Amino acid sequence: MKQLSIIICMLLVGITTFAQQALFGGQNIISPEIHENNTVTFRFTAPKAVKVQITGDFLPAQKMDTPYGQFDTPGVADLKEGKDGVWEYTTPEPLASELYSYSFIVDELKTTDPNNVYLNRDVASVTNIFVIKGGLGDLYSVNNVPHGTVARRWYNSPTLGMERRVTIYTPPGYENSRQKYPVFYLLHGMGGDEEAWIALGRTAQILDNLIAQGKAKPMIVVMTNGNADQEAAPGESSLGMYKPSMQLPKTMEGSMEKHFPDVVKFIDSNYRTIANKSGRAIAGLSMGGFHSMHISKQYPDMFAYVGLFSAAIMPNDNVESEIYQDTDEKLKAQFGKKPKLYWIAIGKTDFLFKANEEYRKKLDENGYPYIYRESEDGHIWRNWRIYLTEFAPMLFKD
Repeated sequence: MKQLSIIICMLLVGITTFAQQALFGGQNIISPEIHENNTVTFRFTAPKAVKVQITGDFLPAQKMDTPYGQFDTPGVADLKEGKDGVWEYTTPEPLASELYSYSFIVDELKTTDPNNVYLNRDVASVTNIFVIKGGLGDLYSVNNVPHGTVARRWYNSPTLGMERRVTIYTPPGYENSRQKYPVFYLLHGMGGDEEAWIALGRTAQILDNLIAQGKAKPMIVVMTNGNADQEAAPGESSLGMYKPSMQLPKTMEGSMEKHFPDVVKFIDSNYRTIANKSGRAIAGLSMGGFHSMHISKQYPDMFAYVGLFSAAIMPNDNVESEIYQDTDEKLKAQFGKKPKLYWIAIGKTDFLFKANEEYRKKLDENGYPYIYRESEDGHIWRNWRIYLTEFAPMLFKD
């Protein structure tokens, strides 16, 4: 009996050791290491590697031509090999307060940092992230403030003939109150989904912090899936797990705009909302800005606040939909009903800058009032998070 007990104990020790190896089997180095002066050191163990590099949005941007235009892409820097095959790179200058993303390139193979468990997915790319505090990064961090709730809900869209998933942020105290709240509809860009703004955009952290500081009104934020052919984000629908792509059917051809009243009806029916124009806002980035522009002019009595973040403006020439017809007349009707805020923001090097410039010229020629925000950089999440921190405090103030 004693011998059996010893054997059982040895088996348990072996199982526990295996579990611990699975849990703690990563490289025993620190990466990234954020120093007191906000320089950052990255490390990667690869004793047999010939070349190790890092690519990240804290490095000088590079230009890349794509079918969608010219994009700013993260720069690349070389790591130096040190003792025991540990490669290392330290930023030459302190980094400004921000949320940053990065990956390693080991002998031309792009990979994530095995010492950093914090990752984001942007379309089909997965990168590590870290935050530098002391400024904007504080807004993107979880702080000791009251927190809202993030839920994934399914709604029925009779227009599209399917059940679809939406991400919803409710502000701190929503569950324990009887108060009615305004609703901000926040839309993603091409290739994104209902996970994009909550993960890459840090919506919950930004709203929690702005509300706690008294800079933004408590509000419900609704983050839809703008791909009208999808039920939900990749891996979250009946289609199972598949590689995300930007090449999707029913993209920017009118279906998203036509079905949007289904979303509003679901939210107003299932949440305590201020169910009128003055209690609703809509904004989005890139394709989401395109949708925000066309939804708000298609339904001029639905939204009092409109935000276009690096927005695409008009569809491709081969798209035929009544949604995009009679634009001048629809804008006239929309601005005739005097939206409380029409906000346009774009980076100086954004590939959509000229399209936005031409659209603003149209607004100017017709005397339609709007607020314009021009920032540095291009078509990147860094800009869109900043736009959210500036746009949300302007909502629902009267």
